[in-house]
Amino acid sequence: MSGLQIDKLSMRFDLPNGSSVQALKDVSLDLKAGELLSVLGPSGCGKTTLLNIVAGFLAPTDGKIVLNGNTVTGPGAERGMVFQQGALFEWMNVRENVGFGPSMKGMPKAEKAEIVDHLLDVVGLQDFKEKAVYELSGGMQQRVSLARCLANDPDVILMDEPLGALDALTREKMQGLVLKLWKETGKTIILITHSVEEALLLGERLIVMAPRPGRIHREYNLPFAEMGVNQDLREVKKDPKFGETREEILSMIWDMEEEIMGRTEDAQ
Repeated sequence: MSGLQIDKLSMRFDLPNGSSVQALKDVSLDLKAGELLSVLGPSGCGKTTLLNIVAGFLAPTDGKIVLNGNTVTGPGAERGMVFQQGALFEWMNVRENVGFGPSMKGMPKAEKAEIVDHLLDVVGLQDFKEKAVYELSGGMQQRVSLARCLANDPDVILMDEPLGALDALTREKMQGLVLKLWKETGKTIILITHSVEEALLLGERLIVMAPRPGRIHREYNLPFAEMGVNQDLREVKKDPKFGETREEILSMIWDMEEEIMGRTEDAQ
């Protein structure tokens, strides 16, 4: 069975004092191959925990992740991760960073060079391939991270706030690049973000998670990612439906944050 299945996933963290925190509760979701999912929710709703379980970095308390018919039991090359900070190897140049995965697989040099050159063209860094990563801006480093992830040819790309540290203009350019890569590669992408606008722009599907225990509160199927492939993102934002949905989700998350604050005050 192709695609990604999240099946009745729950995650409990047991604390040293004997108490526990229920981070996720009965989360289920089916993603077809090639879908682009954005995940929103208030702080502490388990977004990153969910992503780390899909990546295989955490084992769930209950439930399972199934990718293309195989149960996920740990990290694997079929799932690539792009973090908020590039997590690049500073002692390597751009070309070496992008080619790291193929090198670890023992790929022939000529084949690896062809893949690296193609991906650097795709992300607009061909002229910077011999540069050290510390010489690059934050946006350029994230382009290297995307290219390095794609060099491993994963089935699923997992993004944890990948654009959160960028300035507004660079972030908008990178949002366009993410849509371009999604459409051209056909990869399944799961994107965690705190930005409602970004989630709307980049989410073909969008889920809003409720506060602890984290669970899916609302799901949307949206046209804006497809629109953004061929239009300026600023024009997409002018669509009346975009503004209407943004306000609806902002109000939803604001109400959740208020609920969380109320719980905290009651506990004190």
